[in-house]
This record gives sequence, C-alpha cells and structure tokens, in this order.
Amino acid sequence: MRRKRLEKTVLIAAKAAGLAFFLTLVLFPFYWMILTSFKPLEEIMLQPANLGLELARIDFEAYREVLFDHGFAGYIFNSAYVALTTVVLSLGLAVAGAYAVARLQFKGRNPMSVGILAIYMFPAIVLVVPLYVIFSRLGLRDSLHVLILVYLAQTLPVALYMLRGYFRSLPVELEHAGLTDGCTRWGVIWRIVIPLSAPALATAALYTFMIAWNEFLFAFMFLDTPEKFTLARGVVQLSSSVHLSKQLVMAASVLVTVPILVLFLFFERHLVRGLTAGAMKG
Repeated sequence: MRRKRLEKTVLIAAKAAGLAFFLTLVLFPFYWMILTSFKPLEEIMLQPANLGLELARIDFEAYREVLFDHGFAGYIFNSAYVALTTVVLSLGLAVAGAYAVARLQFKGRNPMSVGILAIYMFPAIVLVVPLYVIFSRLGLRDSLHVLILVYLAQTLPVALYMLRGYFRSLPVELEHAGLTDGCTRWGVIWRIVIPLSAPALATAALYTFMIAWNEFLFAFMFLDTPEKFTLARGVVQLSSSVHLSKQLVMAASVLVTVPILVLFLFFERHLVRGLTAGAMKG
C-alpha cells in the first residue's frame, strides 16, 4: 500500500515538474517581453539581466512612442480591419459551403468534401511568388483588400472543414421540423443551424482572426506604403531600424500579442467545444 502511494506521489511530482518546465519555456519569453517594454531605457542598459520590476518605476513612454511616433495606432486599425473583414467573409462563405456539403445532395459532393483542405496543404511560400507577380501585373498590389482576399483563401478551407463536421453532428430532425413549419433552407440555417453551432463558429472565427492578425509573409510582400502596414509588418519595420532601442520593439510585440491572448482566454470554452463536438460524425 505504501509502495503504491509512493509511486503515485512520484508520478504526480514528475508530472508537476514537467508541466512547470514547459510552462517556464512558454511563459518566460512573454514575461521578458512585457518586462522590457515597461522598463525605463536607462535601467535596461545598466541592468539587462534584472528580471524584476518595481511598480513605481513602470514606464509607458515606449508605448506612447510606438503608437504615436511610429504609426502603430494606424497599424492596429489596419490589422483590425483586415482581420475582422476576413472573419466576416470567411464565416459567411464557410457556413453556406459547409452546410451544402453536410446536408445537400449534389453532383461532385464527395470530391468537394475530400478536397476542401487541398488549398490549405500548399505552403504559403509556394504561393507568394506567383501571387506577387499576378497582383503586380494587374496593379493590385499594395492594397489591404488584396491581403484580405489572400487570407480568405488561406482560412476558408479550414473553416469549411470545421463547420462541416459540426453541422453533421446536429440532429437533422430539427431542420426537418423547421422546413415543415414553413422555413426556407436559408431560414433553417439562420434560425436553427447557426444558433446551435455557436461553439464551432467561435472556433472558426478565432482561428481566422489569429491568421489574419499575425500573418507576416504576404503582408511583407504585398504592402509597400507605411500607412497601409499591418501590425506584423510594422514590427519588422521597427525592428530593422538599428538606431531604435529594443524597448520599442518589445512594446510593439506586446501590442501584437495581447489582443490574441485576450480573445483566446475569452473564447476558450467555445474553442474546446468547437474542436471536439462532432468528432465522431465529422
């Protein structure tokens, strides 16, 4: 009996130690980033290895300078516009497409269902050069709307896949009842399917928002005008300026990271439900 308790205690201690180790690896860079962004520049220069921060010495100068002197207030607006527009378009198209694949019978349904993720399987680096040439020749480069179109092509296949599995797990009898009561197919989707699919919609929306908010490669290739930069593009532009302090780069990185972290924590319950629901039938 004592041996079993000892083994159980050792196992729990090993799991706790492993969890603490991996949490340290994940959280320490984020902690150091926030710490550096709030420290006065002279303290960073004199004591770079100091991992403590006195509340009385918190300095917001880096955030003021990044937001207003280096244009990050505009970058935040650009990123929010691109990300939110991508979410709305992606979810709107994904709901209609996923419902069609999950519920309707039409020619080519199975190949379409299998090929939903085909576009997503291509690495972005493979697509960026031909897209760059095409948009340059058409005179469409350096536009936030072109960026939205590219992000839509990236996020729509996965949103379709997520929602298709969830829609298949919903009781079809509810939809039949709605059709019997006089609802059109669109009415069934709007009044029955969408309210019941809130966890899956939240998951797809969060995934789409994260891609559009954090993406750098296409933003770097397609955007040339500083007034049109997104946050990720702006951070790289800022970090490439060797005469600027790393304090500003850390403050800019916090501005990129915190909104995603807040959204993830807020939608965590929906995210778990959306990823697991429909797994058996999807």
